Amino acid sequence: MATTTFQAAHRAQMSLLAPLEKRTLLWLAARTPPFIHSDHLTALGLASLLAAGVCYAISGAHPWALVAVIGLLIANWVGDSLDGTLARYRQRQRPRYGFYVDHVVDMFGTLFLLGGLGLSGYMSLWVAVGLIVTYYMLNIEVYLTTYTIGTFHISFGVFSPTELRILLAIGNLALLARGGWVVIAGEQYRLFDIGGVVGIAGMLVMLTMATARHTAQLYKEERLPD
Repeated sequence: MATTTFQAAHRAQMSLLAPLEKRTLLWLAARTPPFIHSDHLTALGLASLLAAGVCYAISGAHPWALVAVIGLLIANWVGDSLDGTLARYRQRQRPRYGFYVDHVVDMFGTLFLLGGLGLSGYMSLWVAVGLIVTYYMLNIEVYLTTYTIGTFHISFGVFSPTELRILLAIGNLALLARGGWVVIAGEQYRLFDIGGVVGIAGMLVMLTMATARHTAQLYKEERLPD
């Protein structure tokens, strides 16, 4: 039985490409054929990440698969970003269903994408696992904030999934052009290991700052009387 008291959280989007992305998505929503629905786009987003994970897993032996990953990241952006915009554009929103399904899909998609990258040989498996765990921790904080404060943070600082897809695509091109290794201080490291460690460190910083900020906010809002 549906509840009538549910109130969707305020959406906070402060990423670098947010204004351009919003205009692009509205343009696409207005031109999406009537037979394509939000659920179709959500399925596209999941399928493209599953396929990208497979392509990453075989890319060590078949470098051409890195190009396929770029195309699949574009398909994932269309599916993952346009589904909600299309629902709002057509006034066919299901806030609870959409929020739940979108983030379950993101959970599985991230696991397959980074898992495939960890199996590719371009990134150490432990770095891939570290990225998955840290990304999940950051998302847990976002979901808790959504429930307790009523604000859903789509972006992490100036970065959103859109910017991360672009960085990943650039990394793929760098792999194809220069190989998967870089030399730092005379030592050789995997290019994607360096990027992964930087990503883990950045997410941990954002997680720590967000946790401190939201804990302080909730403490002030629910201060106990002396």
